[in-house]
Amino acid sequence: MRRPLRLLLADDHAILRDGIRALLTDEPDLQVVGEAENGRQALDQARALRPDVVILDIGMPLLSGLEATRQIRRDVPEARVLILTMHQNEEYLAQVLAAGASGYVLKDVAGRELVSAIRQVAQGEPFFSPSMARTLTAIYLRSLEAEKTHDPYEDLTIREREILQLVAEGFTNRQIAEMLSLSIKTVKTHRLHLMQKLDLHDRTELVKYAFQKGIITA
Repeated sequence: MRRPLRLLLADDHAILRDGIRALLTDEPDLQVVGEAENGRQALDQARALRPDVVILDIGMPLLSGLEATRQIRRDVPEARVLILTMHQNEEYLAQVLAAGASGYVLKDVAGRELVSAIRQVAQGEPFFSPSMARTLTAIYLRSLEAEKTHDPYEDLTIREREILQLVAEGFTNRQIAEMLSLSIKTVKTHRLHLMQKLDLHDRTELVKYAFQKGIITA
């Protein structure tokens, strides 16, 4: 008998995690092996537990779901990432695809689709909520019609992306240094470099940029 698929649930709302866990209790081939309440914890848990599927929200504190997806796909390549979100728009879906996620399920229909989505992405097949089909088509057509322009965000190092989110979330240089086990001087240097690369000049511009990129959400 095949072992159950091992799942990691990552969402900053405990009620939602409880609901997903309850939904999956009657599925003998699915096993929740871990939970995370922020993006950094999700990354650490994925590295430690090596799950088959990570069910991940986009709007996560400390490390966005998008950046967590990138790092999970890099460090735990065998794990598939399934995004569970309330955001139904082209910008978020395009970023999810670029980050390496295998699926995109909307929270308002998760009860009907989630189990199927988990099994499908675990088999290496993509899964997207049917209501996103038109958005997927728009993204594909836009990629054919437009020249690919360079996104300066791609020039940021992993550490710079982490600090970008933490600054945007309101943490001080000292707090970030303690969180990441860095010196304050190193944090300041990373912060300066990322702002230079993104052509940002103050924290207000940085926060606005983070919202536009989906790194932080309202």
